[in-house]
Amino acid sequence: MGDDSGPTGDGSGYEGDRSGSRGDSGYRALLQDARRLLPRITAVRREIHRAPELGTTLPRTQQTVLRELSGLPLTVATGDRLTSVTATLTGARPGRTLLLRADMDALPQTEETGLDFASRTPGVMHACGHDTHTAMLLGAARLLAARRERLAGRVVFMFQPAEEICGGAQPMIEEGVLETPDGGTVDAAFALHITTRHPSGTVHLRPGPQSAAADMLVVTVHGRGGHAAAPQRGLDPVPVACEIVQALQTMVTRTVDVFEPAVLTVTRVTAGAATNIIPDTAEIAGTFRTLSDATRKKVRDGIVRVADGVAAAHGLTADVELPDVTPVVANDPGFTDLVTRAATELLGPARVRLLPHPIMAAEDFAFVLERVPGAMAFLGACPPGQTPGQVPDNHSSRVVHDEPALAVGAAVHGAVALSCLTA
Repeated sequence: MGDDSGPTGDGSGYEGDRSGSRGDSGYRALLQDARRLLPRITAVRREIHRAPELGTTLPRTQQTVLRELSGLPLTVATGDRLTSVTATLTGARPGRTLLLRADMDALPQTEETGLDFASRTPGVMHACGHDTHTAMLLGAARLLAARRERLAGRVVFMFQPAEEICGGAQPMIEEGVLETPDGGTVDAAFALHITTRHPSGTVHLRPGPQSAAADMLVVTVHGRGGHAAAPQRGLDPVPVACEIVQALQTMVTRTVDVFEPAVLTVTRVTAGAATNIIPDTAEIAGTFRTLSDATRKKVRDGIVRVADGVAAAHGLTADVELPDVTPVVANDPGFTDLVTRAATELLGPARVRLLPHPIMAAEDFAFVLERVPGAMAFLGACPPGQTPGQVPDNHSSRVVHDEPALAVGAAVHGAVALSCLTA
């Protein structure tokens, strides 16, 4: 992987192909075909970008996906509980089953890119690149359908709504996306996530924890309201809530090992409705991110301890809610090695790089990786002439992804499938 030593399988998870190169000409043709498909991939991406949709119900996006899959040798199904699409390509010979995933939903943001294909839906934008993910996977379906005779096994294309609210992967799993017609299960899974943090057309991943588990926190401080002119007659929850916010920051830095990262961010403090009334309650809400079950438990226990203790010190009480959101994205070492080798053969060693550390953002592809070995990789798409990491990135209303990178992404999906499903 570039100048870094690449990850290697340790036998703990997926044991994929170890036979080495598939042949430069095969991968070169794959990349060339992906580049020939780029105009269509780009057109589909822009169509989806103009009409972004939120959450579990994405009817226009679903119809675009179904239209693009029509005519290909695929078995296609739609979801019952959400507007998902699952398409299966069966190879010429029996073998393993690989799942390739793209998310399709947008974010509740007003687009400020100035692009001529900017969102036409007020207050909704594809600010996280899911439009590109969908277009790339549709391109990969075409690339692999044309190579069906080379495949031993199946490719399942998973088009998922509701990633941004971590509400899409689990329903698709419950509806059978990981199950095979013969009563088995998917053997491995792969996903790409676009970002402007890296040069366009480069691939970045690491074995083990790559993205954090995400959890929510909601703390309600219960006091006793009254007149703002006589605070001594009530129990004011507002300063207690403020003290809890500060104590939570200290709790993380003083109880969690710096080499086992945890991030806790309070994003909302709400209380009261008038300037002359002390409210009965104050609410604190936010998120915390961790990379291991042990640290996750430590932070959860610490939040309860701090909230209860600070409130009790002032004669108040606190209710704490800690809803689970999504687990850690943990890349299987063996499958990460397969992806690394396939991407390196496709793009060359200088364009495939080892991520030096995990990121604290979350991804509900983690629910898939809890059940089957696999990996997620990041695809660089920094616009040309700009500096990666210094331009708007995902979840910014001004993020712009370099569209030629979409051909690389489609080809990477194809290379991973060929590496996994050919002998």
